[in-house]
Amino acid sequence: MARRAAKQKPIPFMKLSGSGNDFILVDNRRGIVDGTWASALAAKICTHRMSVGGDGLILIERSRKAHFRWRLFNADGSEAEFSGNGARCAARFAYLKRIAPRRMKFETLAGVIEADMVAAAPGGKPEAVKVRFPDPKGLRLNLNVTVNGATRQAHFLDTGVPHCVYLVDDPDKVDIVDVGRPTRYHDLFKPAGTNVNFIKVLGPHRIRIRTYERGVEDETLACGTGSIASALLASLVAKVESPVTLVPESGLELTVYFDAHGESFTNVYLQGDARAVYEGRILPDAWK
Repeated sequence: MARRAAKQKPIPFMKLSGSGNDFILVDNRRGIVDGTWASALAAKICTHRMSVGGDGLILIERSRKAHFRWRLFNADGSEAEFSGNGARCAARFAYLKRIAPRRMKFETLAGVIEADMVAAAPGGKPEAVKVRFPDPKGLRLNLNVTVNGATRQAHFLDTGVPHCVYLVDDPDKVDIVDVGRPTRYHDLFKPAGTNVNFIKVLGPHRIRIRTYERGVEDETLACGTGSIASALLASLVAKVESPVTLVPESGLELTVYFDAHGESFTNVYLQGDARAVYEGRILPDAWK
């Protein structure tokens, strides 16, 4: 890493935030970041207060079957299959940088994703993004999860990344890290581990949600794939119906659309904001 770091020139980037999840976006179509160094770079520059800070690093690269390909790295340097909030940020970045049109497709480890810019208001700038997800898989209902000496009932669904969902009386009174971290590493979810969501159904179309994210290893202000998993699972066990608005810790609402067919789902979409916050160059001190 030291040799690559020494040779690495300043990196142009843009910071985007999707409902409180913030990402560092880099146009890497010309290979400005060596792919073999990307993991170590992400772990350095995502460190808050010591570097740029963020929940993840997204590299936009060339694709032969879509408008672009992404590589997504969590704040701990692990490469992730997918992120709903990250997907919206990647789409908005690609649109702003003229890498892709308003309606686009991009390649991820979870498959080819479709995204569409949605005007914030009639005639307004396209600040919100609607993303179509692959059909979820791996449904498991009514799991008994024992952590910290207590057994809780949970449900599981893979929405591009794995998610465990607890229905609780009040998410704001749950110690998210205390319960989320041992659940993330629980034997039921090995070897990949899981993200952990705590939800309360507020009505047939509204859910309060807090999330512990694998890879960040802490609570995040919002989680797109977790919002989808929570909405779909709630439709099975708590009479929630599409569309579902989820209120994450950031307060910036996300909307999930889906078609339900018994215990399977199609036409799954996530809509929410994708804010372009600032851009500049990452200097070598950021990864030293």
